[in-house]
Amino acid sequence: MKASRLLSIVLLLQAHERMTTRQLAARFEVSQRTILRDVDALSAAGVPVHAERGRNGAIVLDRRARLDLSRLEPAELQLLAALGLDTGRLEQVGLGDVGARARDKLDAAARRVPAPTQLAEVLLIDPLGWFTDSPGSDLADLLTAARDRRRLTIRYRHSGRPTSHSYVVDPYGLAGKGSSWYLVGDVEGRPRMFNASRIESYDVLDDTARWRPGETLQSVWSVLLQQFSTDGARVEVQARLRASRLDLARRILGTRLVRASTPHHGWVVITVAYPEVESVRQLLQFGDHIQVLDPPEAVQRIHDLATDLSQAHRPAASICADAQRP
Repeated sequence: MKASRLLSIVLLLQAHERMTTRQLAARFEVSQRTILRDVDALSAAGVPVHAERGRNGAIVLDRRARLDLSRLEPAELQLLAALGLDTGRLEQVGLGDVGARARDKLDAAARRVPAPTQLAEVLLIDPLGWFTDSPGSDLADLLTAARDRRRLTIRYRHSGRPTSHSYVVDPYGLAGKGSSWYLVGDVEGRPRMFNASRIESYDVLDDTARWRPGETLQSVWSVLLQQFSTDGARVEVQARLRASRLDLARRILGTRLVRASTPHHGWVVITVAYPEVESVRQLLQFGDHIQVLDPPEAVQRIHDLATDLSQAHRPAASICADAQRP
């Protein structure tokens, strides 16, 4: 068990470069004293890892250390090759050439593994969603600022708002999800994420970014994802939906769709969680395949929106007839 834990510690530090003893102890369900003994054992074995003492101390792996592909098992090499590297998306953050070289090395290493069929030949993973394009903006300077631990000022336009707002951000880095990139950082000590496609401009400051002790890009991103999926679900909307549209609803609504009844006479009753009543406008895309039932304010909002749409899409003949009336 100890040998497996030592190897896992090295791999985690390869990914994160530095982690606190508390984080490692929680990961392996051992005491912090045990982690420190493990670090001493790794150091004695020649692994360039050491413990930084003090209040904000951490376990640190020398950044010059590199993962030795020869230590990966054949199945692990094939899996990495099958996962691949999206060089198009890496190009957006200035890492296209690095990604291409890494992909070629992984492919070459995986092909040397004897196997009846290479995993990459039977497994394809496409990270992009349907009907989505990768953003065309160049984010290399944002990534460089995060790597250099530099503060940023950004002009950001929130979804659905006509004007932008200024923020001072302490960046942890960039996170790619689906077809979008997000700048992840702290604003006044609180975690925030900003869709890169709505960052209108940014400046890199000379000030050092003020990261919260013990936090990393991965830990902050995890908190933001949890908040995004659970925060603000203040309104539960019930609606009748044609059973034939339930699969589509699951794709569109995602985790907002919290319940769906058993189909009955071709219909299901769904419950959708929204942060506010205004969000029910999303349900208009289901057209005449949906009927909002509750709460009353959601029914009224759908009625008002549908009325506005009806008025905006009146046939030309009807508009001309109204104009000719005395």
